[in-house]
Amino acid sequence: MELGKQIRKYRNERSLSQDALAEQVFVSRQTISNWENDKSYPDVNSLVLLSETFEVSLDQLIKGDVEKMKEEIEKAGPVSEADRKRFDRLSLLFGVFFLLILITPFPLEHFLSRVGIAIWIGIVAAGGYMAYLVEKEKKKFDIQSYREIVAFTEGKTLSEIEKAREEGKRVYQKIFLAVGAGALGLLVSLFFLYVLGM
Repeated sequence: MELGKQIRKYRNERSLSQDALAEQVFVSRQTISNWENDKSYPDVNSLVLLSETFEVSLDQLIKGDVEKMKEEIEKAGPVSEADRKRFDRLSLLFGVFFLLILITPFPLEHFLSRVGIAIWIGIVAAGGYMAYLVEKEKKKFDIQSYREIVAFTEGKTLSEIEKAREEGKRVYQKIFLAVGAGALGLLVSLFFLYVLGM
């Protein structure tokens, strides 16, 4: 893909740092870095903001990439609901392992000594494997971004694309995530209070 080079070129022409560009398109500096290094591809909204920031047409910004996107879409086939659920499960597992990596080294070492350290190393290895699987699955969702970009270049409006992307998202899911995050924070706090109280 050529977009990474294009972003870097236009950013340098305007003497913008990655941080400054990130502020203008409402993403993180790391996201800009990932785009420039072809680790991920921006969604349609970000592409529109980039083209406005650089004062170039969207066609000029993504020149050459649309045909490559069509080839990738053709090779990948559709992203199914099962793929999305698998990605969500893997992301959740990765989050759990990441949390375990953060909170278990002291208790494992304290209560189980060398065996605890071995268990923690196993948790780190499993977390690394989960990170690999999540990254592998993420590539399928780059294909989803490609589909949206191709649709946009073929004349569909952003509202049509966003409507299709939002299908399946419900208010109760957001509430469940918020309650789940709060409960997890409470459990971690209680665990540390218990460990420190011993």
